[in-house]
Amino acid sequence: MAGGSVLLLGAGFVTRPTAQILADNGLKVTVACRTLDSAKKLAEGLKNAHPISLDVTKSEALDAEVAKNDLVISLIPYTFHATVIKSAIRNKKNVVTTSYVSPAMMELDKEAKEAGITVMNEIGLDPGIDHLYAVKTIDEVHKAGGKVTGFLSYCGGLPAPEASDNPLGYKFSWSSRGINIDARNSRDMPAYASLGVLLALRNPAKYYKDGKVVDVKSAELMGTAKPYHIYPGYAFVAYPNRDSTPYRERYSMPEAQTIIRGTLRYAGFPEFVRTLVDIGFLSDEERDFLKTGASKLSWKEATAKILGATSQSEDDLIWAISSKTSFANTEEKERIIAGLRWVGLFSDEEAILRGNPLDTLCATLEKKMQYEPGERDMVLLQHKFEIENKDGSKETRTSTLVEYADPKGQSPILDFFSIQSKLIGNIEGYSAMAKLVGVPCAVAVMKVLDGTIKQKGILAPMTPELNNPIMKELKEKYGIEMKEKVIS
Repeated sequence: MAGGSVLLLGAGFVTRPTAQILADNGLKVTVACRTLDSAKKLAEGLKNAHPISLDVTKSEALDAEVAKNDLVISLIPYTFHATVIKSAIRNKKNVVTTSYVSPAMMELDKEAKEAGITVMNEIGLDPGIDHLYAVKTIDEVHKAGGKVTGFLSYCGGLPAPEASDNPLGYKFSWSSRGINIDARNSRDMPAYASLGVLLALRNPAKYYKDGKVVDVKSAELMGTAKPYHIYPGYAFVAYPNRDSTPYRERYSMPEAQTIIRGTLRYAGFPEFVRTLVDIGFLSDEERDFLKTGASKLSWKEATAKILGATSQSEDDLIWAISSKTSFANTEEKERIIAGLRWVGLFSDEEAILRGNPLDTLCATLEKKMQYEPGERDMVLLQHKFEIENKDGSKETRTSTLVEYADPKGQSPILDFFSIQSKLIGNIEGYSAMAKLVGVPCAVAVMKVLDGTIKQKGILAPMTPELNNPIMKELKEKYGIEMKEKVIS
């Protein structure tokens, strides 16, 4: 492995563990960002790491850097992946991404095969680790002559319980509007800037339930959230995420009657978000009074205008809210109104105007819902398989991953760049999300470079042949695995 070289595109918060592992394994890592300062910050303290400034939209500059390396890691917004892959095809270099395979990427499959390159995708947490263990169990059941009749998969990236101390039970270590490089199907992928957690809440959902396709309109999504039991110590709710129906084919389980992939949040989150939707605060429709450069507004003034309230008094604002939404009971109403008050919607605090209600709200949430020093994040991912064995008996299996950030030194979310690790395999000091996205990515890079992954074209981890070597190293070297159990 020593002596190889990779070009790492991007400076999102999962890039550091990826860069560290590769550098620690003797690879030369060129860290490329649009701004040299970002690249320098990411590369600081890493042996074998060299920062550069690179604009991937400049094809000649991109080609020149791609040509110097053995492999390209694309951790930039997914809309640029096709551009990177085209450069890699021209230069006959391999590629790894953590994003879902988009149609634009899949169109390059034939050219990638003709160029003899591997383009490995969907190898982070979600997508990534979720695929590895779904494919593992489904393959085992099929080889034993059984059927997977139901598949539920839920993932949540959350504050640790002791840090879930706000009305949403959620915190941001990046932009609240722009979390995901690829929010089209992702349930809680971190790391990059694109559609984001609040925009994702407005998406419709689609899944199989008892053999029938269920469509959920975006306005009804939060209303579908239900308590979901994983461990007694966690009060989770779950709701479906985007379109789960392709996974009948992707996971090769045509017999499955129920297939739902969804998101986990703490109890209370859906009702609060549903209220924000109902009262118009997740709208990205431009409003003149919210435009940057418009007259300054206090939050209570902005709230009154968004709601169309008769005045800025808290009583009138609450009345206007109550006329636009409904509450299950008085206790829920009091909790949600208290949460809106905590956000500052009834206050004299000046609103940071960003053109529309959604972005204006995000500007405030980004201030109020950040991780504090020493606070931890948590990732929980669980698959539940309903299985009919060859002999007709039935059982339920689970695969579960729970990971917490390491709070050593600084806040693992906000200051992970400052935390160094000297031992290969020692990835202390990172957020749970950064670790679970960045490490699988790095392992996949090494498996491509050492020839373990030989397949050519546009790939995703959908076969045991691809997956098993990655799973083995994640478990044995980095302690990353999903715990498998038969629960009934």
